[in-house]
Amino acid sequence: MGKPHIVAIGAAVQDVFLQGKIFKPHKDGSDLVQEFELGTKNDIDGVVFSSGGGATNAAVTFARLGFHSQFMGRVGKDIAGKAVIDSLHAEGVDTALVDYSSKYSTGYSTLLLAPSGERTILTYRGASEVMGFRETDFHHIVPEWIYVSSLAGDFVALEHIIAYARKHDIKVAINPGKGELKHSHDFKALLPQISILSVNKEEMQKLFHGDTSEELIKKAIEHVPVVIITDGPKGSVASDGKRLYKAGMYEDVPVIDRTGAGDAFSSGFTAVIAAGESMETAITYASANSTSVVGKIGAKEGILHEHVRLHRMPITVQEI
Repeated sequence: MGKPHIVAIGAAVQDVFLQGKIFKPHKDGSDLVQEFELGTKNDIDGVVFSSGGGATNAAVTFARLGFHSQFMGRVGKDIAGKAVIDSLHAEGVDTALVDYSSKYSTGYSTLLLAPSGERTILTYRGASEVMGFRETDFHHIVPEWIYVSSLAGDFVALEHIIAYARKHDIKVAINPGKGELKHSHDFKALLPQISILSVNKEEMQKLFHGDTSEELIKKAIEHVPVVIITDGPKGSVASDGKRLYKAGMYEDVPVIDRTGAGDAFSSGFTAVIAAGESMETAITYASANSTSVVGKIGAKEGILHEHVRLHRMPITVQEI
């Protein structure tokens, strides 16, 4: 595998996971969980601290594969910000492009983790709320790739990132958030300048009309060289403009925590394509990375390391 230089851009968050049986759904089968009366004290079964945010999760995927991985985002000048940055340094992620906000605190999420692996998230976006990136924030670095995760809807920042990449012949992979997809018309206008688009089926339906992933991807591939759509337990569909690749799950494993599964999939797929490997290899690694992540608490604990041995998974290939 080649070792490209990739900059992951987006949110950085300090996560705290609260585990407990009190977060189980009601017995009536609804999605409602326990109601907590004001003024009461409720016991839980465990607490786990971790760092999160789509871009920091992706940066760790790239670093564990031995790439020159940089994170570009904003944190506050506080204890949570230090914890996030320290965790990235421990993984070998370059943080020279991090901006430290004096106005906002670091993003923070409290995750109420049910025994099923589902979670309810209480999020304070803080310093990640408004990215405000400009081309000068890159300080003249020229990586081979830029990976963009959610920018909290800061479309101006996205336009500056794309403009910088275009000027310096940098390839862009994007796993957009709902904030960016709200600007569907403007977002679609940027697609020809993107090399990899990674979204789930519901997100793609905000950009194109279609009932199936196959219908949607055939429309998207007219604008982007490489597209991959995930659809939960149904697996994924990808295309490089020549062929359609359909894959199921890598393994059916017990789910401990779904946090970061999408980030692991998108960043894993991007990493392998950036390294010059095949679509089948990229889909397999992405699926395995996501599968490993849901078996651990937190978005980063299960991210795969370089030289991990993976088994093959069924992938159907057909000409478009």
